[in-house]
Amino acid sequence: MINQIQKFTDTSYFTNALKITIAAVIPVLLFSFFGNFQIGFTIALGAFFTYPSDIPSSLKDKIKGVTVTAFLISGANLLVNIVYPYSWIFYPFFVLSIFFLSMLSVFGKRATMVSFSALLSVSLAFAHINTGWEMVLHSSLLFAGGLFYLLISLIFNFIRPYRYLEIQIAECIKLTAKYLKLRGDLWVPNADRKAIIEKQLYLQVELNDIHQNIREVLISDYSGSSNQNRRLLIVFISLVEILELALSTSFDHNKLHKKFEKHPQVLLSYQNLAYNLAASLKRLSKSVKNKNKFVPKNTLIKDLNSLELAIADYSTNLGKIKASEGVFMLTTMLQYAEKQVEKIKIVQRAFSTAISSYDLKGRDKDLEKFLTPQYYLWSTLIENLSFSSTLFRHSLRLTITILIGFIISKAFSFHNEYWVLLTIVVIMRPGYGLTKTRSFDRIFGTITGGLIAFGILYLVHNNIVISSLAILSILLGFSFTNTNYKISATFVTMYIVFIYGILTPNVGEVIQYRIIDTLVGTSLAFLANHFLWPSWEFLHIPIYLKKSIKANQNYLKQISIFYNKKGEVSTSYRLARKNAFIEIGNLMASFLRMAQEPKSKQKQLPQVYKLAVLNHTLLSSSASLGTYIQSHKTSSASKAFNVVVDAVTKNLDNAISILKEEPIDVNENINKYDLALRFTELKNIRERELKEGIPIDEEAFQLKMQEAQLIIEQLIWLVNLSENIVKTTKLLMQS
Repeated sequence: MINQIQKFTDTSYFTNALKITIAAVIPVLLFSFFGNFQIGFTIALGAFFTYPSDIPSSLKDKIKGVTVTAFLISGANLLVNIVYPYSWIFYPFFVLSIFFLSMLSVFGKRATMVSFSALLSVSLAFAHINTGWEMVLHSSLLFAGGLFYLLISLIFNFIRPYRYLEIQIAECIKLTAKYLKLRGDLWVPNADRKAIIEKQLYLQVELNDIHQNIREVLISDYSGSSNQNRRLLIVFISLVEILELALSTSFDHNKLHKKFEKHPQVLLSYQNLAYNLAASLKRLSKSVKNKNKFVPKNTLIKDLNSLELAIADYSTNLGKIKASEGVFMLTTMLQYAEKQVEKIKIVQRAFSTAISSYDLKGRDKDLEKFLTPQYYLWSTLIENLSFSSTLFRHSLRLTITILIGFIISKAFSFHNEYWVLLTIVVIMRPGYGLTKTRSFDRIFGTITGGLIAFGILYLVHNNIVISSLAILSILLGFSFTNTNYKISATFVTMYIVFIYGILTPNVGEVIQYRIIDTLVGTSLAFLANHFLWPSWEFLHIPIYLKKSIKANQNYLKQISIFYNKKGEVSTSYRLARKNAFIEIGNLMASFLRMAQEPKSKQKQLPQVYKLAVLNHTLLSSSASLGTYIQSHKTSSASKAFNVVVDAVTKNLDNAISILKEEPIDVNENINKYDLALRFTELKNIRERELKEGIPIDEEAFQLKMQEAQLIIEQLIWLVNLSENIVKTTKLLMQS
């Protein structure tokens, strides 16, 4: 139990919740002591409104973002108070401000959170309309609350400057270990490989998010003079390479199990090694999270030796010539595993001994190119002012829904009209699925939280105890906001009931109104997302597919360039790899959103899923090529290689053209049998040379054979995959 509590409290979610709880509680307690509860409460509101904009980023961006948010929430509140008495000005201003603030989301993730904060401020401005000097004072206190939250956040940052990154890195190590475990599961005879690949795709979405969080903080604040920064950068780069290596083990598992069915020990040795690779990373993740010094068990070398011995036994038992093809396949697997062990050792060494700058080996060049640039230009906003923009439709939908909610509240004289607006702002999202989920979670949380809090108030009448429970409730409410909105809504409702329980005698009436307001707000949000220019995911699927196919195509092109030119791995190669991983995750995320929508909007779901799997497999096959070429001394790229890569690229171009509903160029079919014959010819030549006693450099020939087998197999696989992508894309666009 204690371990579970420690695990929960040592997360970035809990830390963030602790920051806002401290920033909100201190002003209330301090000013209440001096008899000015209202001032303290207003400052606390400013902190609450500013808190969402404090997302992972560099220290400089954090300060700028939180300060701008504090200014915007106080300014929006002041303007609402100024124009409210004048109906002919107020309604046009209200509509335009809601729309404009919502459209700020076009500028990226931080801007989305700034927009959310400002919309909350506008909604809550109707809780109490101030006049004269009071509205200036109220607005100033909100601004002060925002700056006070910034101060608390900076204090946390200076006390534990690297803790957020360490937690994120630990989580990244854990997810990477989970990915390696799933790759190991593929080697189980008769495994449900479809289910395993599906889990890998889900995991890729999580990995994309955490990689982006780490990049935003680590690269933005990277300084070559900081030992800890170098340490974490080495770890992060190595984790990305481990993921690529894991993806590189792209084999036809059915073929492998059939080939080695009389020699199962070979595949079992490899599977055991794959599981131990994952277990090593999992242990390291726990060590980093618990801040313990990591002591590696050093069992991976034994596992490598076991696999090497199993390969040697296989070759001896079957005969050198007969076993040659299998030995080449197994040797490739062994070499991939050796690379994995090497990368894992780098990660382990970073946390157990003094690091060496050699481990970076120039990989810290051009880091800023791996960040997603944000362009705060008017042209970006203007480009999105059309119905083709999802954010434009969402902003229009949100504006109309909030206006309707405001009018209904006025018409029926709701007790707390601002709760309807707050509910709409909090629940409503561009996608139907998330809005529906949050609607039900909000209703559940409001009712459950209200019942629990009322039960406690019925039994407890001590204000100190109730205040303590209120603080605990808001801390837990914010802790679960990003992980379980249902629990979060429950604790937030409990907090509100406890506060009203202290301040007002008619708390039962207050919560009754809150439930009604919540029901009205959630109903309006749900209906608006269904009927007002709905943003169904199937409309966006072609965009995500195009991006994923294009990213895979660019990655394959960079691999081809590297194979032809050799040398160091370029920044362009690494960027292409990064984008390919990101886009397959984005495609899967789109599929998951589509799966949450009404059945009538899921007609293309099987084809979308198949295309996600095909793109993932294409990425895996490309990674196999890229990893092999990087880690082996290869011969010059043959003309056949370049012809096949051009054909695959052409197929992918055709798939993109189909998605754009443009005519396609039918390229000549690649004779895959000719490619397969090239490897057979090499084997026949070697057999003839052995019979005739022709001397040859055995090691060089073995490498040539291994290269020929892997390259040819992957080329055939790439052609098949690209052809299937074209066929499935046609079916998708015809349905």
